[in-house]
Amino acid sequence: MKRLSIKTWAIDDRPREKLLQKGKTVLSDAELIAILIGSGNRSESAVELSKRILQSVSNNLNQLSKLSFEQLQEFKGIGEAKATSIITALELGKRRHYEKGQEFKKITSSTNAYKLMQPVIGDLQHEEFWVLYLNNANVVLLKHQISKGGLNATLVDVRLLFKKAIELRSVGIILCHNHPSGKLKPSSSDLSLTDKIKKAGAILDVKVLDHLIITEKAYFSFADEGIL
Repeated sequence: MKRLSIKTWAIDDRPREKLLQKGKTVLSDAELIAILIGSGNRSESAVELSKRILQSVSNNLNQLSKLSFEQLQEFKGIGEAKATSIITALELGKRRHYEKGQEFKKITSSTNAYKLMQPVIGDLQHEEFWVLYLNNANVVLLKHQISKGGLNATLVDVRLLFKKAIELRSVGIILCHNHPSGKLKPSSSDLSLTDKIKKAGAILDVKVLDHLIITEKAYFSFADEGIL
C-alpha cells in the first residue's frame, strides 16, 4: 500500500506547521524527532518512523540519547545525517539541563551536589571521578574531573586532587563519582579511597564534606549515611 506523504496531511497534522502555528509544547516527542529527520522511508512517514524509533526504547528519551550512530542507522530511513541530527539535538538538551544544574552554586545539602553533578556523570557508561571545590561559604569554586576510567573503576591521584584545592584556596571538597551499573552501594575501594582522601585533607586543612555515588536516577551520600 502506498503511504501518504506528510505534505498530503491536513495542515494541523503536519509537525512543522503545528510548531509554527501552535507552539512547541503541543508536539509529541515523535513529531519533534520527525522535524529533525525531515523524511521517513518508502513505507513510513517521518512521524511513523520516529514513533518506531521511540518504541524501541520504550518511549524514553534518556534511553534514546544512549543509542549510537550505528544503532540509529539500523532503522530503515536513518542515515548518517539523520542520526547526527538526533544525537546532536539530544546532546543539546542534556547540556541545557547541565546549565540549569549550574544554578546550584552554593551547596547546602547532598541534594544540591547531586543536582549539580547528575547531568554531568549520571548517565555515562564508564566511571568518572570529579571533585567540587568549595570556599568557606560552601560556594562552588570549580567542578573538576580528576580521572576517567572503565566500566567499574577509575584511578584517582590524591596529590593532583589536593594540588587543585591548594591552587583555589579551597577549604572544603565534595567527591563525586558515578556507578554505570546503577548500584548505589559503595565498594570496598570506594571506602578506602574516601578514607585516604579524608586523612590527606586533614593534614592540609581541607575538609572532605561528602562523597557522592551518582547513578542515572539516584545517589548515595557518605555524609548522609554517617560513614564519612
